[in-house]
Amino acid sequence: MINKAKQRLKSGKAVVNGWLAIPSGFSAEVMAQCGWDSVTVDMQHGVQDYLSMVQCFHGMGAQPVTPLVRVPWNEPGIIGKVLDGGAWGVICPMVNNKAEAQRLVDSCLYPPAGRRSNGPIRAAAYGEASSYQTIANDEVLVMPMIETQEAIDNINEILDVPGISGIYVGPSDLGFSLGLVPILDREEPKILGIYEMLVRETSKRGQFAGIHNGTAAYAARMIGMGFRFVTIANDSGLMAQAARAAVKGVREAAGAVAAAG
Repeated sequence: MINKAKQRLKSGKAVVNGWLAIPSGFSAEVMAQCGWDSVTVDMQHGVQDYLSMVQCFHGMGAQPVTPLVRVPWNEPGIIGKVLDGGAWGVICPMVNNKAEAQRLVDSCLYPPAGRRSNGPIRAAAYGEASSYQTIANDEVLVMPMIETQEAIDNINEILDVPGISGIYVGPSDLGFSLGLVPILDREEPKILGIYEMLVRETSKRGQFAGIHNGTAAYAARMIGMGFRFVTIANDSGLMAQAARAAVKGVREAAGAVAAAG
């Protein structure tokens, strides 16, 4: 039971992360075969619940991807359940200050480092619970989302909370909080300056910075900036993009007989 994504991060390599909005074990199985280092079940804005998360984990199980979850909120009950269900990391939205970062760590880690309740029903490999507890605190990724001006103002105290592995930038909400349009692949100089600061502050603490991207090209650019955890869109978005391209290709190649309308 080793978190391969965390191994990559420790070695300085970038983790390329997939994102599951679709509540389907089959969809997760297909995504897991596509070369991602990790795949995240999105329980905040995706159409996912706890049972669909477990189904997605089942679908991914045969592939060497690290299963992660974005939880809907910084609440110990659901954080404990997704970890017990097999997640090797938690991405938590709207962590804005030291107290909220500490609450996240407390929910993710067992005593004495945290307050996570014991009961790893799936994470413990069906009966080998004692070995899981000895490694869980070292293997679980704890990733607060940085997506508000308040979080930027408090970034040093957030990063200094023991147990924080790295951060995950939510560009849409970050822009929203600064009075900008909520989009992913941002070009505003102020935002890019914030990104550079986040990379610098995480790097000097031995942590990593992650970010959600709309395109592969922007994700590669962010790796070049120093981000070490990059997500590209999500399963439903990638499916729609490929479908639109296929339909467009047929109509353009076939001419008037296949034209829309």
